[in-house]
Amino acid sequence: MKTRQPPVTPGLLNKVPEVALSFWVIKIMSTTVGETAADYLAADAGLGLGPTTVVMGLLLAGALALQLRSRRCVPALYWLTVVLVSIVGTQITDLLTDQAGVSLYLSSSAFALALAAIFAVWFASERTLSIHAIVTPRREGFYWAAILCTFALGTAAGDLATEALGLGFLPGAACFGALIAATIVFWRLGGHPVLCFWIAYILTRPFGAALGDWLTQPRADGGLELGTMLVSAAFLATIVVLVAVAQLRPASPELKQDKA
Repeated sequence: MKTRQPPVTPGLLNKVPEVALSFWVIKIMSTTVGETAADYLAADAGLGLGPTTVVMGLLLAGALALQLRSRRCVPALYWLTVVLVSIVGTQITDLLTDQAGVSLYLSSSAFALALAAIFAVWFASERTLSIHAIVTPRREGFYWAAILCTFALGTAAGDLATEALGLGFLPGAACFGALIAATIVFWRLGGHPVLCFWIAYILTRPFGAALGDWLTQPRADGGLELGTMLVSAAFLATIVVLVAVAQLRPASPELKQDKA
């Protein structure tokens, strides 16, 4: 059964980049940068959680406004928005945990319920959760609400696994990586592509966060102690190169459809 396609806004093409290997590489690096850059700004640069969240929130609002006004997918703008969402999502969870004293069990559960609610309302309204059909402003609104929630959820779930449950950074990254691999296998065996996409998208957040913590945290805590500035700069430079390649690639106006 094909998904019901809504009236497409004149001139509006699908607003999400092609989901290929480069998409997932950039996504994982974006999640890692969200973790390391948030830690650098709040701790190493001395801005603090509150001011960092406000500044990054304003930058995100500006980038998201430009993204929503665009009539097509602009890879540089899209991935800038994702990186900022990653930082803000990290800050939201850190504020709840470090300043409000909310347990990671509670925040993980709350974000999971919020994400489920977004998906339920989105599907009830549009009859599809496919990222190949983000061709109306309403669908894009649902999409970005879900993205922000996945980053907050992934941060909380990642911290819960690696810190509260004592799994550790590298073992945590390995466990989340194994879950991503299992999702890929499930998809290859005929699993629902939309379901597999969102499962993998959610899992890449705690995987990237655990990877970032392993690279930057002190050796006494199980990290490599490379520093948040160095890791953030290296990953951002890689993202810029990959996004530049995507930006130069001709965009396809074809609207793909998934089974619903």
